Amino acid sequence: VAVVYTVMMEYGFNRTDFGKTILAACFITDLGTVVTLGLVFAPFTWKTALFVAAVGAAFVGLPRATPVIFAKFGGRPSEFETKFLFFALMALGALATWAGSEGVLPAYLIGMALAGSVGRDHALIRKIRAVTIGLLTPFYFIRAGYFVSIPAVLAAPLGVAAFLAVEMATKIVSVYPVARRFGSPHKDAMYTTLLMASGLTFGTISALFGLSNNIIDESQYSTLVAAIIATAIVPTMIANSLYLPRHRLPRETAPQRMHSAEPAKESVLEG
Repeated sequence: VAVVYTVMMEYGFNRTDFGKTILAACFITDLGTVVTLGLVFAPFTWKTALFVAAVGAAFVGLPRATPVIFAKFGGRPSEFETKFLFFALMALGALATWAGSEGVLPAYLIGMALAGSVGRDHALIRKIRAVTIGLLTPFYFIRAGYFVSIPAVLAAPLGVAAFLAVEMATKIVSVYPVARRFGSPHKDAMYTTLLMASGLTFGTISALFGLSNNIIDESQYSTLVAAIIATAIVPTMIANSLYLPRHRLPRETAPQRMHSAEPAKESVLEG
């Protein structure tokens, strides 16, 4: 989602039905990935039951409680709204890790639950995005990269290439026909397929989950992460250079991008 979201924001696709559909598809596939990881590999104990109960209570209670809490304590220089949301996310993420599940799962569920209320506050969304992308995300990738062995990557370049080829091939086989079936022309279908072939965030989350639970060793993890980084770069570059659907760009964005790259920087700052 991180790579796709960034591309959607940069080009303004997030304001179109086309971009929203791609983001929704990425959200569902990533949610399915993290749920599958939890069901297949995480042990089911009383801790898991407690975690499921807490997440269920938050999923039901937060949409009702959050608007009331924001109305009473929000709108102040202390940025209570941002602190409250991050507290809820980190508390449930810590509970998920303690229960042996994946810490990012509560973030997806809370995001779904609060999309109808918090999602309408664009100023708050910008603040959360700034903190997440500007501060928290780099620390995560530093941690994920800390376990990568460069000698292991250099020793298995064919493994990296093979994983990249398999990942792109499976996405083309699975996504492209579906996009065409629902009426997307070839260019739009290829753009959607290649963007969904990028898997930086959840790819590293899955690889780190496997390493932390002794499912894979350090050399396998290193090869996987190198391939995952490649999937974030290669498909995105191909998509934006060869298959960018300019006719899908927002009207206020499309003419500018035809002639100059400078407004692209402005759209990122404004988005």
